[in-house]
Formats: sequence, structure tokens, C-alpha cells
Amino acid sequence: MLDYDKEAEQYDALRGGEPRAAAAAAAVLGLLPEGTREMLDVGCGTGIVTRRLAAARPALRVTGVDRAAGQAGGVLADSRRLPFPDGRFDAVTSVWVLHLASADARAVVAECARVLKPGGVYVTTVDKAASHNVGSDIDAVLADRPPSPARDAACLVAAYAAEHGLLPAGQARFRGVGQGRSPRRTIADLRRGWFVTLPPGSDAAEDFAARLAALPDQDRPRPDPVFTLRAFRRPPAG
Repeated sequence: MLDYDKEAEQYDALRGGEPRAAAAAAAVLGLLPEGTREMLDVGCGTGIVTRRLAAARPALRVTGVDRAAGQAGGVLADSRRLPFPDGRFDAVTSVWVLHLASADARAVVAECARVLKPGGVYVTTVDKAASHNVGSDIDAVLADRPPSPARDAACLVAAYAAEHGLLPAGQARFRGVGQGRSPRRTIADLRRGWFVTLPPGSDAAEDFAARLAALPDQDRPRPDPVFTLRAFRRPPAG
């Protein structure tokens, strides 16, 4: 498992940087009503997407929150216990968060729903791991690695949202610019602990590394992933 405090310095550079952040922010904003004024960005990381959300709409006030001290681009807090009162925000987002939440994805969705106003919208990424499977030769090599549960599966997230009275309110997709994997980069990620079911240094991890090293065009990025957003609305009061 990656240490996100230690990852902070290079986190954005390794994940598409500003172009990826711009694509994510534009997709999120496309799912928000024009009248949105107060927004919470849960799991904001370094704040690279948060800043773009705020800059895109001058009337929109965005608060970011993250539990990793090295990452926090805003308030330092646990997404399972947000330090805000019920019904505080017009919109809440959790982009690239739920897949990291382990068994607590339900608790994160519950908190996002709790701080959402009546009529407000919750937007989150779903199925992140599947987004990286672009049908490349790298994906073919990785296809038989030990599976890990998709804690942010769209069906699960929809069920968690429904438990708290949130109704489906749209979806969008956006490209993870600059995130296409090359074999050499995938090997580096493997040895950094990116793939949670393949512990760095294990025989299994090194076997996959050897198979990846045998692929052609070691430094050529394969196609970028395409991420999916789902939106859920709390019905207006009354």
C-alpha cells in the first residue's frame, strides 16, 4: 500500500498533472447545478482539482479536506468523520477516493450525504480500477494477477447513496490525460506497491515485472484511462 504522506511531493506529476486535473474538474462541474455556491471536495489530496473547481466559477466557494497531512490542500480531517454540521454544502465531491477507502467506502458516502443540503448534489468517481483496463498488452499481462475487491463499484456506490436518501442524478466520463501506462512505468509502480495484491519484492510481483519487461516499446504509453463519475441528489425539503 502506498504511503500518501510520502507520495505528496511527486503525487500529481505521476498522475497526469494539470491536464488530468483540468479534465476532472470540467467533468465534475458539468454535473453541478449553476446555482451551486458552497462545495466540499473530500479527499482533495494536494488540492490540484480543488483549485480548478474554485477558479472555474467565481461565485463557488470550495473547501477541500484530506486525512493525509502531506497531501491536504485544505482542512486536515478523516473523510469518515467530517468536521462539518449536517446539511452544510450545496455539493460534495469525492474524486478518486472511494477505491482507497477499503471497507469504509460506505462510511465515506454516508458522511458525504450527511453534510449535503436538501436539493444538493454528491459527485464521485466509480469503478476506478476498471478504468485503467484499456485493452492493452500491459492489461493482458496483468489480467491474471490476484484480484482485489472493487470497493467503488458503481452498483455498490449507488446502493450506499440510496441508504441515505440520495437519488441518481446523472453521470459523466473524462480521460485521465497523461496516465497511459508504459511497461517500464508499470514495473516501477509494481515495485512501489501500486498493486495491493502484489506486495513489492514478492516472487509474484517479480514474476509480473519480468513478463512486463518482455513487452515491446518499454517507454511508449498505452492509451489513457477513461474515468466515470456518478452524481446523486438529495431531494429538496418538503
